[in-house]
Amino acid sequence: MAESDIIILVESGATKSDWRVVDSSGTAVRQFLGPGMNVSTMKMDAILATISDTFKAEGLDVLGAKGFYLYTAGVVTDQIRKGIASHVQSISSIEDVDVQDDLMGAARAVCGRELGIAAILGTGSNACFYDGVSIHRNVYSGGFILGDEGSGARLGKLFLSDFIKGDVPAAVAEDYSKEFDASYSAIVEGVYRSPSPSGYLGSLAPFILRHKDDGYVKGLIVSNFEAFIDRFLSKYDISRYPVGLVGGFAWACRDMLEPLLEENGIRVAGFVKAPIEGLCKYHAILR
Repeated sequence: MAESDIIILVESGATKSDWRVVDSSGTAVRQFLGPGMNVSTMKMDAILATISDTFKAEGLDVLGAKGFYLYTAGVVTDQIRKGIASHVQSISSIEDVDVQDDLMGAARAVCGRELGIAAILGTGSNACFYDGVSIHRNVYSGGFILGDEGSGARLGKLFLSDFIKGDVPAAVAEDYSKEFDASYSAIVEGVYRSPSPSGYLGSLAPFILRHKDDGYVKGLIVSNFEAFIDRFLSKYDISRYPVGLVGGFAWACRDMLEPLLEENGIRVAGFVKAPIEGLCKYHAILR
């Protein structure tokens, strides 16, 4: 395999980033997980440091890759794209650098080059209509403070809001206190002072899902998804196009989510746990 055939793909959320070194057939010859990157909730210095540290630790700076393609939340301006691209070019010999937001990554992963509605349900949430090349309509997510309905982070926020006010059932609250630092100061620190508040909130989702048989918890999960349907998916032509859902949280909740979507007249194109797999295929076709 010639060095010029290699590209580096990165798909990142707030909690972790999925790195793949991919050959011209779309096969990942190396893969590993790194720290999460989310431009909307992290400082740019932290993003660039994460990229630099990963390149150095994994020897990517001397790999001779042809291209570098990053998909992460919060890439909303050309200034952000150019800033990250310039940094990658400064620490490697890679000239072809493309930085896109996570929604474009989801659309390319689930739709390829076809028309469709793509939705993200991971630590954060988002949705769009995709024409096979470009995103033509995107209802703004607003992040975990203003939106992210249906996401793991919003579920964590709803849970903690109830927990600090004493509205979580005693048995569930007791289990939470055994597994996490449940002091008010620790919760405030995690939400308002941690490097990735959305990542902190999203990290509570696995615990919450383990208690989904509890009536209170089930209601919390369902109301979170109903908000996603009402405030995201209903804005699109769901009578004409099915919805493809991308993200670990959607995948983990598919047994609850799919029936709820069908009850609301939404056809499900499928669930994709890791968008990086679809992105490997997408970029292989382009080459």
